[in-house]
Amino acid sequence: MSSTQLSDMTQTQRDRLAFIELRMRFLGEIRRQDLVTRFGIQAAAATRDIGQYKNIAPRNLDYDTKGKVYVRSDWFRPVFEFSAERVLTWLSHGFGDGEPLRLRSLVPCESPGLLSKPDLEILSVLTRAIHKKCAVEISYRALSSGLTTREIVPFALADDGLRWHVRAYDRRSGEFRDFVLTRIADARLVTVRPEEREMSDQDIQWNRIAEIELVPHPANVQHPDTIEAEYAMENGVLRMRVRAAMAGYLMRRWNVDCTEDHSLKGSEFRLWLRNRQALYGVTNLIFAPGYVSQEKA
Repeated sequence: MSSTQLSDMTQTQRDRLAFIELRMRFLGEIRRQDLVTRFGIQAAAATRDIGQYKNIAPRNLDYDTKGKVYVRSDWFRPVFEFSAERVLTWLSHGFGDGEPLRLRSLVPCESPGLLSKPDLEILSVLTRAIHKKCAVEISYRALSSGLTTREIVPFALADDGLRWHVRAYDRRSGEFRDFVLTRIADARLVTVRPEEREMSDQDIQWNRIAEIELVPHPANVQHPDTIEAEYAMENGVLRMRVRAAMAGYLMRRWNVDCTEDHSLKGSEFRLWLRNRQALYGVTNLIFAPGYVSQEKA
């Protein structure tokens, strides 16, 4: 996209064109109604925006007359530059649909960036597969088996606080698993439709909701009322509902002592899992501080 073309547009026009590209790149399609709903514009204005995007990137989208939808072409090449953080924020929260380069925070803000950033082209293959409910062939680097090729059926992205994963059915192992985005070296869509057993509603760990109770650590916290105020606890307890597939990650992220006798020492352990039995049967508790080690003992 040339600087001349940019200078001829208003900021709101750039926002809408960037939204068109985001939908096209990461979901593989866009309808006029998507623009109407997102920006509150008339259908005629949405048609003009799509036409303007086609003038800028004529090979990026085709019109599916049967489905009455604009679809991503095989020749797609992005014209807007987006950071991985911004794309993941848009995908997970739906905020910040517009062009990122002109946005500024209203007050000084700092936050730690992603230590490992996923490749956006690989991410776009996964998000399109999730949107279209189809499988993906990936080249994946695992610590145990090295680089392997496998087919997965992805259905959700998940942030564990440190890294982003894709939750998917793994045809190689016959199980639902988490795959770290930055360990995926290559990805391509597979046209064969998934079987019923590979769909998200068959993932027991993903669909099970655990109700957990966190309290100030009985041994490591000298002033529990400080922790109660920090986490907005009610009657000294923070009650949460979390997917079983994410429970271990949550415990690790917040350094929750998951031992039965709150025996982990250290100032980093300010919370204790009071109802340890709520995590019975959760499969990723290797990440929960103290849970697995005490089970083995």
